[in-house]
Amino acid sequence: MNAFIAEELTLNNMKLTFGDIVVVDGNNIGVVVKCWQGQENTYDIYVRMDNAISCYPESEVQRYMVRHKYLDEEELEYQHNAIN
Repeated sequence: MNAFIAEELTLNNMKLTFGDIVVVDGNNIGVVVKCWQGQENTYDIYVRMDNAISCYPESEVQRYMVRHKYLDEEELEYQHNAIN
């Protein structure tokens, strides 16, 4: 297998990419601005509530499944059920 194909296969292991809308810290909405590949994939995410970019491990990031700025209890349940 040549190096280009091996690199392409490795990059496909990341579950998110630049521009994806995500949920972090339980109920904060953010946008992926950088993807880092390593032992555990991490993402630099702009979180509007914090007005800052923070780094999160892949295990702490969920894909955003609803269309509101803040998640209420019902939407949190939907978000949880949508990814499990």
